[in-house]
Amino acid sequence: MKVILLKDIKDLGKKDQIVNVSDGYAKNYLIPRKMVKPATEGAVNDAKEKQRAQAEKKARELKLAQEAASNLNGTEVVVRVKIGENGKLFGAVSTKDVAEALKAQRHIEVDKKKLEIPETIKYKGKYKCIARIYPTVTAEFTIVVEQEQ
Repeated sequence: MKVILLKDIKDLGKKDQIVNVSDGYAKNYLIPRKMVKPATEGAVNDAKEKQRAQAEKKARELKLAQEAASNLNGTEVVVRVKIGENGKLFGAVSTKDVAEALKAQRHIEVDKKKLEIPETIKYKGKYKCIARIYPTVTAEFTIVVEQEQ
């Protein structure tokens, strides 16, 4: 029996996917629990339309991510913090600080969880940072830590 999955089911497939299952499994388990619906002609067309729309959306997101990465690659982002003697910071520069500086200076919003700083920033200077903008798109830029005026 062909059915359309209404949610992700382990060992069966992802949401809106059309799969073949045995009649008993569908009628006695999946349909009563509202995990699937029968694959009628109209439902199949709706599912294919959803899949096409999702593919277009992912393509748009990928294009935007690539544009943001090209704008960000090789640039410098200045983070101003309080600095004590010998150029040592009070605390450390976090990914949150970098994300806020990116938004303010470059008008690029990157989630702080998607930023990777290879080393802890505790002194003023220049540091490399990697932004994972999209699962397949990354950008590398420089963080410049300066003293607050």
